[in-house]
Parts: sequence; structure tokens; C-alpha cells
Amino acid sequence: MRVEKVTFYSEGNRLSGDLYLPEGEQGKPWPAIIQGPGFLGLKDSKHYIMMFEKLCEAGIACLCFDYRGWGESEGKHRGWVMPQWQAEDIRNGITYLQTRSEIDPNRIATFGSGGTGGGNAVYVAAIDPRVKCAVSYLGVSNGRDWLHSMRREYEWIEYLQRIEEDRKKRVLTGSGEIVSAREEIMVQTPERKTTTVKKEVEAKIPQQMPLQCAEAIMEYSPEDVVHKIAPRASLFIAVENDAVTPEEQSIRLYEKAGEPKKLIMLRQTTHYGVYSTYFNEVAGAVVDWYNRYLKYHRIDVAEKS
Repeated sequence: MRVEKVTFYSEGNRLSGDLYLPEGEQGKPWPAIIQGPGFLGLKDSKHYIMMFEKLCEAGIACLCFDYRGWGESEGKHRGWVMPQWQAEDIRNGITYLQTRSEIDPNRIATFGSGGTGGGNAVYVAAIDPRVKCAVSYLGVSNGRDWLHSMRREYEWIEYLQRIEEDRKKRVLTGSGEIVSAREEIMVQTPERKTTTVKKEVEAKIPQQMPLQCAEAIMEYSPEDVVHKIAPRASLFIAVENDAVTPEEQSIRLYEKAGEPKKLIMLRQTTHYGVYSTYFNEVAGAVVDWYNRYLKYHRIDVAEKS
């Protein structure tokens, strides 16, 4: 696997990415996947790179980048999680891949891991016909329900009131409340406080962001558009009893998706533990999915008798 540092622009923001290319020339121009990181994620996360190694071994190139305002990418709003912006960044990344001579412009797919990362893979595939298939790993189907699931009911009601007050404050003063990303947007689980999955990027992850981001996440609903992916293929991967991104989110995406589709449920592990417990099984399933569906046919035939 060869790695090339690349940059491209998204709505005027210069984004920084890593392009992972297979060794040799076999299969060139290669099919490619694009990944925007998960919630509070950066492109340098080791567990992402492990997957890219497996994909490159299978002859599939990978582009992973930092969203605008994150990591090494430019952006006035540093550390904001705005799913609509992230989707635009991924779509511009697809356009960038189509300018590369090493990449087959007709064989590009999405891959997303963790919360909004998995949700973005679905959302972009649904609205952008250039995406030939999608893989959503521990993804969000409905942002409002996702944030709700982290809070007791009285806390949720207070949270909604707080968001409403923040909206009024922004209108009257031009700025809103800045909150803890881990405790007032998401709510950390005990596992998240002890995991070392993101240790290599932990120091670069912003600890605060505007409460306005919660409002944007609540308006984010990949499940409303997932049906638009068909007849292109969708793979959903979830963990049973996931305390971070409940498996119900992936189940809902699967149930609302058209065919072909597949749901893989992993048991006796956790949201972060799955990256080591089942890595080989997950990587194998992902590679197989792309081998089956990351294709382009110059002639399509549909027939009913």
C-alpha cells in the first residue's frame, strides 16, 4: 500500500486527505472508496488505516480526509459537527477522485464508520448517483433519536429547551453557547472514557463545539433517504447492545433500504471493542461486498416476464 498526501477544495475550504493506493499496476484504474471520519474522528485514526490496508490488498484505493474545520483541513468553524457540510465534503471528495488517472471514475463507493460517519456513507450514497454501493459501520439512522437515546427523559426535555433558548440567543446576539463535545453533544459511555482506540489522534480532537451542532444533528436523518440507494447495494454492520450507537439505528437503515442489502450483527463485543474483536471478519465482509457490487456496466438490462 502506498500513501499520498492530497488536498482538494470543498465550498472554498482546502481539505487535507490521505489517498491509499494498491501496490503495482494490476487492476488499474482501481475502484475506490471514500471515507469521512466518524463523530469526533480524524483521518489518521489507526483503526481506519487497518481497513484501508485490507482494501488496498484487494485492489481497492481509499481516500480518507478531515472534514472542513477538522484536523489538517481548513475551515473557519473549527471543530463543528455539521452533517450537511460533511456530506458536501464527501461529495467533493468523490469529484476529486474522478480527476485522478489511477481511479476508475465510474467505480466509487462510500464507507463510513462510527455514528455520523456511518450515517454519512448512507446519506451521500442516497443523494449522489455516482456512488455505486455503500457500507455503513455502526452508523446513525436518525440524529434526533441518537441524541435522545443518550439521555433520560427529563434530561432530554431540558436539553430541547436549552437548544431552543440557544437558537433565540444566536438570533439576538450573533453567537450561541459553547459546550463540551463529549458530555453536552454526545454523552460519554464508561467504555469511551477508557478506550484507547483513538489514542493516536486524541490530543487533536476538539473538546468543545457550539450547541448549534446538536440542532444540526437532530435534523439529520439518513433513514429518510436510504431507500434511494437501491438498486445499488447497501451493507450495514452493527453491534448488539451497542451503548454508543444502538444497533436499532442500523436495523432501521436496513429495514428501510431497498435491495440488494445486508445486515451483519456482531455479538459479545462492544462499540469500540469490535475493532479488535471482529476486525478480520468485518474486513472480509467489507471486501467481499465491494468485490460484488463496486462495479460499472456500460449496458444495463432490466427485464420482467
